[in-house]
Amino acid sequence: MTSLGGAEMVDWNLAVATATRLVRPGPEVSRDEARAVVAELRRHAKSSEEHVRSFTGMGTEETHDTPVLVVDRAGWIRANVAGFREVLKPLLEKMKDRRAGGPGGAVLGAVGGKVTGVELGMLLSFLASRVLGQYETFAPATRDLPAGENGGGRLLLVAPNIVHVERELDVDPHDFRLWVCLHEETHRTQFSSVPWLRDHLESEIQGFLGETDVDPMTVLERIREAAQSLAGGRPDAEEDDGGRSFVDLVQTPAQREILARLTAVMSLLEGHADYVMDGVGPGVVPSVGEIREKFKERRQRGASRLDQALRKLLGLDAKLRQYRDGERFVRAVVDEVGMDGFNRVWTSPNTLPTKAEIAKPADWVARVHRRAE
Repeated sequence: MTSLGGAEMVDWNLAVATATRLVRPGPEVSRDEARAVVAELRRHAKSSEEHVRSFTGMGTEETHDTPVLVVDRAGWIRANVAGFREVLKPLLEKMKDRRAGGPGGAVLGAVGGKVTGVELGMLLSFLASRVLGQYETFAPATRDLPAGENGGGRLLLVAPNIVHVERELDVDPHDFRLWVCLHEETHRTQFSSVPWLRDHLESEIQGFLGETDVDPMTVLERIREAAQSLAGGRPDAEEDDGGRSFVDLVQTPAQREILARLTAVMSLLEGHADYVMDGVGPGVVPSVGEIREKFKERRQRGASRLDQALRKLLGLDAKLRQYRDGERFVRAVVDEVGMDGFNRVWTSPNTLPTKAEIAKPADWVARVHRRAE
């Protein structure tokens, strides 16, 4: 627990317990079917390594030191809470200092970490039924959730969510599972093949958090807004505008600069994974065309107004834009200079695209390859 003057800012254990209790049950499967799904996902994750390496020219068999974990929704919740605790330590320490003697801090102390833990748990319960897979870059190793030896990291495949979506889309389940694994394995390959990438991202994130100058009650209010949306406790008029995003906490020019760089990197990583998934797919996933079209429609369609409100509040709309903009950048660069030319993006932090270059790939080619436009 993070203790702030005797009161916990976030009761992490309660967040896990709340999310686990509230998360929707997964699709109905027999014990034998569940075992078969887990075994198949592990096989597909393994085979995806070679497919991704061959297509991208990145990494070798020796580069992977991060485990692949097939988890249920509760396992995803536990893993993400562990990651949050690790990444948010500097911010919570700063908020501890802000809390001392301040009026907001007094109220926060009265509310305590129990309320925050419950509300964070509500948000995690919402997300836990939607994530298909995730590469956890900053994951600390625990007894139940191992991580890579060199700086952490693990690949999570959320089996019940994969089964749910393949049934919802009515696509070939074996093809869909491999298709998902190709995307997630690309993320694993990105970080295992580019040694400086994890440290660079961590430095940027910690720089962003270090610049944060917000009252603790503001953070609590954002969490409460999201949780009330999830519980149906916000008026319809507020649902229409989708609420305010956590990105609205950005206040300083330095933070905006860091956020622009982070947005560009995440667009690159997500777009690259989508590009690889589509590039490898036709050779190993027979029904990839049908899967891609139906999945694209599902992304665009979204769900209820409540779902749309939460997407905006949590910044998920921005993530969807990252997939689209990043894939367009990767495709344009590969078309211009080939895969080897594109892979110069992994040379150093200086060769990463800027946010402006994501929108104008020719500018990145001109800068990195020293070409006239």
